[in-house]
Amino acid sequence: MLKIVTSEEMQSLDKKTIEELKIPGMVLMENAGRAVYERVISRATKNKTILLLAGRGNNGGDAFVVARHLFNKGYKVLIFLMAKKDDLKGDALSNCLIAEKIGIKIKEILTEEEVLSLKTEIEKVDLVVDGLLGTGIRGGARGLIGKVIELINSIKKPVIAIDTPSGLDCTTGHVEGPCIKAVETVTFCLPKRGMFIFPGGRYVGHLVIADISIPVDYWMNNEKFSTYLITPDILKEHLPVREVDFHKGNSGRVLILAGSPGFTGAAAMAGVSCLRTGAGLVTVALPESLNPVMAGKLTEVMTKSLTETSDHTVSPDALPVLQNFPCDCMAIGPGLSQQKETGELVRKLVSTSGVPLVIDADGLNALSIDTSVILDAKSTVILTPHPGEMARLTGFALKEIKADPVTISREYAIKWKVYIILKFARTIIATPDGKIYINPTGNPGMATGGSGDVLTGMVSSFIAQGLSPLYACLAGVFLHGLCGDLACKDKGEEALIAGDLIDYIPEAFRKLKYSEENLIDWLEEI
Repeated sequence: MLKIVTSEEMQSLDKKTIEELKIPGMVLMENAGRAVYERVISRATKNKTILLLAGRGNNGGDAFVVARHLFNKGYKVLIFLMAKKDDLKGDALSNCLIAEKIGIKIKEILTEEEVLSLKTEIEKVDLVVDGLLGTGIRGGARGLIGKVIELINSIKKPVIAIDTPSGLDCTTGHVEGPCIKAVETVTFCLPKRGMFIFPGGRYVGHLVIADISIPVDYWMNNEKFSTYLITPDILKEHLPVREVDFHKGNSGRVLILAGSPGFTGAAAMAGVSCLRTGAGLVTVALPESLNPVMAGKLTEVMTKSLTETSDHTVSPDALPVLQNFPCDCMAIGPGLSQQKETGELVRKLVSTSGVPLVIDADGLNALSIDTSVILDAKSTVILTPHPGEMARLTGFALKEIKADPVTISREYAIKWKVYIILKFARTIIATPDGKIYINPTGNPGMATGGSGDVLTGMVSSFIAQGLSPLYACLAGVFLHGLCGDLACKDKGEEALIAGDLIDYIPEAFRKLKYSEENLIDWLEEI
């Protein structure tokens, strides 16, 4: 599991390393520049011309280090400095002077006319290294730097970003102006939170995490840093293990309250994905008039007919049956409908059930009418909203959810004492103790009807098999995204449907448990 930091947290680590260990900033800058240099030469041979963009801060200093190593190795090097040399300070100034002394040409860019005149020179280079702005930026790129970023992006040369693409807010993921579109970002010590939140995540490209000698002890056991990236290594240790004398009851029983006229497919996908993820016995409970339809869709998954309303949705009269049904986990919501009486049933069930609950879709819509029942829950509750459902649950506007999903998810997970799986381009898991986990798997092809129903089934299955609520969420979300990635490689994003995710569950399990390959192909540690 990798920790993820905000800009402020990273700055505190830098400061602590320099002040307590007395490691000079010049050494950290040298280590950072050397790491970026190694990535540049992995992409460009000696006959290539490399352009380095330098700002006035430490990122500019890193760029000077990269330039020196490239120059010494025989590369053609150009540096465009977006400031006067006289404005540089400290380690950045020292490395600028070193670069000049060994013969590297540094061109100051101080006017808009000079920016516009760079187009011809940029078109001739083979690769660009972005050292304009660092991780502390707030409010977006402005002025001449913004103009240079626009020019670089328009010419479409491959760019390697130093620590972060210039223009990206590394805490929020906001992009409030021009932002470098990198093919690769070499970030230092730990990944930054804004690199996983969109739109910021679009600009990072292949993410490389480089060690620059900041001690692991400074952050590994520091509880102040409470955001994590889900990684395969930790999940392997927590996946369910079947003993040789297991029977179906040992693998857990799941009841899924789901389905309404026109939405039996959601119930079916939740049931099949739950079974395919390893649950021993899965039952879909649905309105009695839909039972023949569901029985025709399902083979291994069982069904339970429930009393229904005049709209053929599940009636509140079914409450005693649901309360007394033997199961280790109950999933509520896929295709359930927003019928008023059915919503009343959901709220009563949440406040009285003694088994862990995984609530999705119309189950969440029912809770949004009265969220106070969440606090009445007698057992673990896992909520799995998309941003629109999260907005209805919390009362925030959709744009507010999208602008700060981490803070809002954390706040309500603590407030309601629940686990929240906020389904995003990079899904966020918030826990009752305030920790945040970000999922690295998945792709845009999964933005299709039924994908969330599959996830509900997978998480419920892990709960029933005995995983802790935390690891049921982590494993469910990671494997769900991995299924999407595997399906996408074979079928393409455009053709991917939710049923494909279920088909790839076996392969996803095999890769997670037995494969040594990198399952997060856009992420690398060096």
